[in-house]
Amino acid sequence: MSTFQNTTTSSGIFLLTGFPGLEAFHTWISIPFCFLYITALSGNSLILFAIVTQPSLHEPMYYFLSMLSTTDLGLSISTLVTMLGIFWFNAREISFNACLSQMFFIQLFTVMESSVLLAMAFDRFVAISNPLRYASVLTDLKIAQIGVAIITRGTLIQIPIQVLLKRLSFCRSHVLRHSYCFHPDVMKLSCTDTRINSAVGLTALITTAGVDSIFILLSYLLIIRTVLSIASPQERKKAFRTCISHIGAVAVFYIPLIGLSFVHRFGKQAPAYVHTLIANAYLLIPPVMNPIIYSVKTKQIRRAVLKVLHPSATKN
Repeated sequence: MSTFQNTTTSSGIFLLTGFPGLEAFHTWISIPFCFLYITALSGNSLILFAIVTQPSLHEPMYYFLSMLSTTDLGLSISTLVTMLGIFWFNAREISFNACLSQMFFIQLFTVMESSVLLAMAFDRFVAISNPLRYASVLTDLKIAQIGVAIITRGTLIQIPIQVLLKRLSFCRSHVLRHSYCFHPDVMKLSCTDTRINSAVGLTALITTAGVDSIFILLSYLLIIRTVLSIASPQERKKAFRTCISHIGAVAVFYIPLIGLSFVHRFGKQAPAYVHTLIANAYLLIPPVMNPIIYSVKTKQIRRAVLKVLHPSATKN
């Protein structure tokens, strides 16, 4: 710990933490986590491959789904090495620069996922409220522009956070509370005033997930109003059915995020491994569940995936 006396950020070494108090069971704990990572990586890769190779899926809805799968892959890969490294090899050390890079990509892909979910809500709104103009509104060029805007937004939001973290110095414990670098954890270890870091981090959260969630809710209020104006009950049901997968994706993204926020704010008396479990679930549940949700609830995706897996049995 003495090596952290007034150290600069670039020379610091942090220690990541697995499940506190359960270190003896890390090998066993790694089994379900390994399964979750395999599910996330294979599921999202399969959906991406199906969308790229199946011409019938070259539509705006599925282009946005490919963006969601890409962000889920990035989110999974961002934590894969450190998490399984701790469980399998007790490899806890990480340099500050590596920690900073991991934080950047975790937060980048999280912001991108929130942005993609908002874009998908807009896609559903246009498809239901104005189906005749759907193809002319969401052209390939417009979708590409939205994709670039999503990446640019995530990157620009992360720049001030990264710059402010680089100015910190550390003279306290160098043990982080999670199996990956989590922004609030790093700030707590600093002996520098971190109030501006906290303010910028909170602002980033509000202007991304907070604003996006409001616009997603607004989109669905408009969708509900449009659907209720449809005379045919069958057409109403069909319209609502096209939104089920997206609603599921929104739920598996925002519910763990809200849970993590509540645990950090109100769960100070909870065991340390509960914080770790919630933090890991927050990053793993969306990449694992999204491919399952879309494969089960979207007929076109299910058929395309089956066609990739069983080319000879596609006409059933």
